[in-house]
Parts: sequence; structure tokens; C-alpha cells
Amino acid sequence: MSRFSQPDPELGHRLSRRGMLGVAAGATAAALLGAAAPANAATGTAAPGGATPATTSGAKGRGRPVLPPGRLGIQLYSLRDRVSTLGFGPVFAELERYGYDEVEFAGYTQGSAGPITLAQLKRLARNHGLNPIGSHVGYYSDDPNAYTFAQNLTKVLDDAQALGLKHIGTASGPFRYGSTVDAWKRAAEDFNTYGAAARARGMKFYQHNHSEEFSFATDNPKVRLYDVLLKETDPDLVHLEMDIYWAYVGQFRFSKRPDGTPAPFEPLNYVLRQPDRYPLFHVKDGESDPSNPYGYNMTDVGDGDIDYQRFISAVTRLRGHRLAHHWQAEHDNPAESFTFARRSSAHLHSLREKC
Repeated sequence: MSRFSQPDPELGHRLSRRGMLGVAAGATAAALLGAAAPANAATGTAAPGGATPATTSGAKGRGRPVLPPGRLGIQLYSLRDRVSTLGFGPVFAELERYGYDEVEFAGYTQGSAGPITLAQLKRLARNHGLNPIGSHVGYYSDDPNAYTFAQNLTKVLDDAQALGLKHIGTASGPFRYGSTVDAWKRAAEDFNTYGAAARARGMKFYQHNHSEEFSFATDNPKVRLYDVLLKETDPDLVHLEMDIYWAYVGQFRFSKRPDGTPAPFEPLNYVLRQPDRYPLFHVKDGESDPSNPYGYNMTDVGDGDIDYQRFISAVTRLRGHRLAHHWQAEHDNPAESFTFARRSSAHLHSLREKC
């Protein structure tokens, strides 16, 4: 997957994601509870290779699990170091052991140890009980041969279909034409085109946010760009994958307009107003740090201050939405990627509804 330019500097290393793959059907919480790490988490003792999982962001022990069955995934970008050195097989085996049900890809090679075809990856993931739920592909590039929606839409959709993906999307912000209202209307037209093409093949097109999407239009500082995207895209064709961490970073950065007037927003409310638009979520965590220009220091899920008991419960309690969404754990640069994956799964499986 080619590199491509984005005006948002925080996208730099994330949008150069270059390849991965995977596929097929559901490990359970019971499998997770049979592994050593969750037992450590449940007792509150330190898990091997990591600190004691945090217990402050949600109720544990009693009540219905917050996490719906069969809906925990992971963005494999978080495990790119392991894929590149071990290959997909050992990585998928670990994810199965940790209780993951789904995988989301970021391209189709990820420097994998040894060549592998789409068909082989699909079969390998299925053998480890992992369902391929989506993939990130670039939005556009100056290179006419780039593997992006704008340059090679048919190939992008062919590959997604070969993998059996139900969702195919981009982590690129809609900044292709600039940061004005009209620029985002043009980008919305592009997204509607990609969404229609994906829908014709039985898939959903989606866009994954970072924090800059919540900034304001340069030609109308009263208008939040994310609101333009929601208004100008067809809800039947364009879906959203809310990266919850980056949405709260956006809340920290853009709760005031450029002139200093208040413009507060709550990321969860976007979802509650239009839950059908958000089939996918990125679950990543952060410790609040007002001295950081982004407001948070990224952490393993469960070690930060984002209340996932509250967030996931609010979405899954909506009528008809218990199983309508997919929750993908992610950390952009984990200290130890297998430890991140194990501890994040243990924490999310431990959350319980408040009685």
C-alpha cells in the first residue's frame, strides 16, 4: 500500500500502514477465561509481561457482560511487529487464545514473514476462529497506480470481496480538497461513490476518524467539519468507524471555536443520534494529560481514563443494537504488542453492566 499525503500531521505514521490480512468465525469469552492472563486480571494480580489491568473504568464481576458475544476484534496494525517477524499464523493463534473474534486489516502485506495469498490468509484466519470484519485502504494518492479508493476502486473492492469482508474503509481524513465546507462536500461526493460501489457488492464503505475531523471549516469557523461529513454523505452508503480515543482527543482540542467561543460536544452523542451509521469502533485508551497538546497519553485498553463500561453499554443497550456493532481494540505503538492484545481483551471481557 502506497504512502499518500494528508494535511493532518497526526496521521503520518498511521496512514502509511502497508498491509495485512485475515478472516473467519468467532472465538468466545469462555476461551479467554480459560487462558492464564484473564485469570490474573480477574484476581487483580499482575499479568505476565504487564502491570495489573486497570479496574476503574467499569463495573466488573456481576451483571451481563458489557461486550456483546462474538464482537471483539483487533486492528492488526497494533501487531505489525509480530506479523512481520512471526507471520500471520502465530499471530492469529495468539489472538484466538486471547479470546478475539474478529480482525481488521490495514492493507495486505504488513511485511509478513513469507509470501501468502488472500485465499491462504482467509483460510488461516478461519482456522483460528477469526472473522475478517474490515480493512483500511488509502483514500487517494498522486500516484495513478496507487492502491487507493480514488485510483484503484475496482481492485480494492475485488480484494475485499475475495477476503469475504463485510466492511471496507479508509483511515484517511476527507481533506483531499482542503478544509473548507465546499471541499468537504466534494470529498463527501467521493465517499458516496465508493459507498455505492461497495454496497453493490454487499459491503459497507466506512471512514475512520482521527481528531482533525472535529476541527472547524477554514471558511466558516462556526461549522464543524465532521458535521459536514455526516450531512453530505448518504447514510445508506457511507458509514463511520468511530475511533473513540481520537474522538475524545478531538473533544479536548476542538471544544472551542477558533475565536474562543465554546463549542462543546460529546462523541457518544454522535453515535446515539445515528447508531446505524457506526457499525465499527476502535477501542483505544488514554490517560488524561492536559499538558499534552492532544489531551491524552495513549495506553493499553483499561489503563486509561476513557469509560468503556459507559460507552459500550450506552450503544449496546439501544433497542436492536446489542449485536449491531463491532469493537476493535487498537494501540498505535504498544510497548509490547502481544501484551497489549491480551490485556485489552481481558479488560473488555471483564466489564459488566451496572445493576
